[in-house]
Amino acid sequence: MITKIVKVDKEHPDEAVIKEAGEILKNGGLVAFPTETVYGLGGDGLNARSSEKIYQAKGRPSDNPLIIHIAQLEDLDKIAEDVPDGAKKLAEKYWPGPLTMIFKKKDIVPIETTGGLESVAVRMPSHKVARALICYGGKYVAAPSANTSGRPSPTLAEHVIEDLNGKVDMILDGGEVGIGLESTIVDFTEKIPVILRPGYINQKMIAEVIGEVRMDKGLLITDASVRPKAPGMKYRHYAPRAELTIIEGETEAVVAAINEKCRKAEAEGLRVGVIGTDETKMLYHASVVKSIGSRQDEESIGLHLFRILREFDSENVNLIFSESFDTPNMGQAIMNRLLKAAGHHVIKV
Repeated sequence: MITKIVKVDKEHPDEAVIKEAGEILKNGGLVAFPTETVYGLGGDGLNARSSEKIYQAKGRPSDNPLIIHIAQLEDLDKIAEDVPDGAKKLAEKYWPGPLTMIFKKKDIVPIETTGGLESVAVRMPSHKVARALICYGGKYVAAPSANTSGRPSPTLAEHVIEDLNGKVDMILDGGEVGIGLESTIVDFTEKIPVILRPGYINQKMIAEVIGEVRMDKGLLITDASVRPKAPGMKYRHYAPRAELTIIEGETEAVVAAINEKCRKAEAEGLRVGVIGTDETKMLYHASVVKSIGSRQDEESIGLHLFRILREFDSENVNLIFSESFDTPNMGQAIMNRLLKAAGHHVIKV
């Protein structure tokens, strides 16, 4: 397959290009496109074969459900049942935006899209390219992140090209995304709403709108027999090729521990990478040291995480050591992704 790559203005996307991409979706093809969170790999969410193509292109397990993206609130009723008042309040507050909600699905949604579940995950993105594509592509676009399964999610079109060139029909290049972490997922099929994936919209923000909401105890599923209710709950994600270890503790102790581990590893002939911040980058002694952003700007940390993980692959490092980033608002989401990338390998100092 030859993939067509087209640059689009994220504020004023070319209508002819979006129409062409929409026709690809309606005809059962795949289009990668930017959202405010990460790049998505889109197919017709109501077409079972399109969803199967998404799984094939990504190398994604077929029991890992896809999110259906809509552009108008009234389109929710066609695919979801029993939408509670709390979900409607959240939609009023945070849609369009980086929030996914799970409801009981209607029969029109194929189980190939939902990973075999009787529930459906739905999001309304705010990105203008994404919204236009949804409108021209049939209103219901199933779209996981546009990367090879298990790799860091794409925040630039270059990441999509690296993973999926030749596997999809078109890639819409809208430049860098705005947030860099996937959407928050809230499950409304439970009596008390449950956060299945933390994101930019955190637990406190959700509770302020709907009251009680809990974090799912199974966010870190290790039982292979458990069927995940949301994307990314069961399988290892975001992993660089090198082994990644998180060092947790007070800053001075973390810097000292990382430098000592780097010294020992490099004495053995290994090439070592370090993930620090603007405040600590100059304190490290390793083959490759990268700043993920400033602790004074936690959104910069979220935005740069996946790009930094991918950059280490091109640096041919053997080991990576990272600081922990338990920041006030996005820390839960950042650490959720970083822990998965590290295979939960954490050393406390």
